[in-house]
Amino acid sequence: MIERTPYMNILTYAIMVLGLIVVLLPFVMVITAATQNLQEVNTVPYQLAPGTHFWDNLSAAWQRANLGVAMWNSLFTSVLITVLKVGIAALSAYAIVYFNNPLKHVFFWLVFITLMLPLEVRVVPTYNIAADVLQPINWFVALVTGIELHLEWNLLNSYTGLILPVVATATGTFLYRQFYMTLPDELTEAAKMDGAGAIRFFVDILLPISRTNILALGTIMFVYAWNQYLWPKLMVTDPAFKTSMVAMRALVPGENSLPEWNVSMAGALIIMLPPLIVVAVLQRWFVRGLVSTEK
Repeated sequence: MIERTPYMNILTYAIMVLGLIVVLLPFVMVITAATQNLQEVNTVPYQLAPGTHFWDNLSAAWQRANLGVAMWNSLFTSVLITVLKVGIAALSAYAIVYFNNPLKHVFFWLVFITLMLPLEVRVVPTYNIAADVLQPINWFVALVTGIELHLEWNLLNSYTGLILPVVATATGTFLYRQFYMTLPDELTEAAKMDGAGAIRFFVDILLPISRTNILALGTIMFVYAWNQYLWPKLMVTDPAFKTSMVAMRALVPGENSLPEWNVSMAGALIIMLPPLIVVAVLQRWFVRGLVSTEK
């Protein structure tokens, strides 16, 4: 039993308020900086009082970074990455849990081990494959037949290159596996008695009861896909395919340029709005999917 006393309540609320201030202060600074002019934003010490140049800064950031194209690219790729990640994770976990394959645990642990590999370790070989997708085929044909092929297909500067190499998720597979393992065996037996095949069982039974998990994982994956910087930076050199995070680099003041942090913060405010909206809309299902024990 947890004893509640007035002093502990005061301490608890004080910690919560302090945590809220720490979390919200950067957002407040971004918003206020986006409303100030060049002189105000560079005042020392920094002033949290809002200015009157909000729309001017938004317009300047939108035009300088070409955020119209960049935001569309980020939205398009993030939605597709989210859908594919959630779908592949659900299917892979379904195969691991419900199919009687003697190697299914080996496959699961091979997938799970990839969580131990940081992005910096995987990005170079992944980029090498994306830059020449058919290289393994050329090598295999030359090894088996001695015939040297020179087939070429690269994913650079394309939506395919931004999306396809990052659609697998070990985290999603693990979360779905843990959820499927909590479902009673009677559910599977009842589906078999009703004549449901593997695909019908997955589509008509598992997916509907996995709705909260789908929305929770989808929220995480959308924010992850939207905030990607390293992979789009490597894959894209054509401005037509730049994402918002890469385009944000154009708003960061250089060494010999004016410190227009007001324009930079206005651009950051525009770019952070879509994931904030997604989290705000789906936060109820996101929390429920992570903590719910009702199966």
